[in-house]
Amino acid sequence: MQQHFEVAAGSILGQNHRRVSQNNQDAWASLTLGQATIAVVCDGCGSRPKSEVGAQLGAQLTVHALAQLVAEEQPEDELFWQMLRKHLLGGMQTLQERLGADSQRLVDYWLFTLMGCLVTPETTWIFGLGDGVFAINEEFHQIGPFTNNAPPYLAYSLLWNTEKGLDPFQLQIYAQHPTEQVQSVLIGSDGVGDLVNVAEDYLPGKSELVGPLNQFWCCDRYFQNPDQVRRRLAQINREVIQPDWHTRQVRKIPGLLPDDTTLISIRRKGTKEGGSDARCNCR
Repeated sequence: MQQHFEVAAGSILGQNHRRVSQNNQDAWASLTLGQATIAVVCDGCGSRPKSEVGAQLGAQLTVHALAQLVAEEQPEDELFWQMLRKHLLGGMQTLQERLGADSQRLVDYWLFTLMGCLVTPETTWIFGLGDGVFAINEEFHQIGPFTNNAPPYLAYSLLWNTEKGLDPFQLQIYAQHPTEQVQSVLIGSDGVGDLVNVAEDYLPGKSELVGPLNQFWCCDRYFQNPDQVRRRLAQINREVIQPDWHTRQVRKIPGLLPDDTTLISIRRKGTKEGGSDARCNCR
């Protein structure tokens, strides 16, 4: 799919985590093969001490498991997604055993949400488990939030007692479209919801608007420089110190993104800059 689609991605630490000296607990991974484009965003559980490690490993496990499965199986088959889940749980279990980790250590590392995209020549899928966002052809969707800010995590399946009945922690298919109709896809962590909400705000310390979400698939610069998405998110989230000469005080302007924010944008090659939305901010 490399000849048809291009990918841009980035991630930044949220203001809430910065204030308490926590790491960015989001992670992303992407892979482009001859017959597929794969992208995954994972968001680690904020209350667990090592969840950013699990998110990083989970993103890598998912893209490589998908790459292997696409080479062997047809995604249209329902068993394909069951096999993906089995691969992911097996990878977590293997790493857990090698670390000599008990069930407590498992939840310290492996609690992360998952939002993924698989593009094949025939079909484009959005799948995952837990909260996050996705957009296809300008149509935005948000999964969650969940009650008590407690999304389902795939790793809970490793602790599930089968005597309770069917394991509820199953991968979900959120969208399925013919690839010939797909011009752009974006997947992201739940922090992207905050990014959408500040579209009409000014960048800290500047007279430039943040701009709508579609800039990330409309604007060429994000696909020309692999670090440009991260740079833009960092611009939106930087803290600025400015002097107020009238009051003779120093004013602190906070960043606009409280949560870790991660997105992957996929667009069909040849898409014209500016897209269908005249408000797309491509400066």
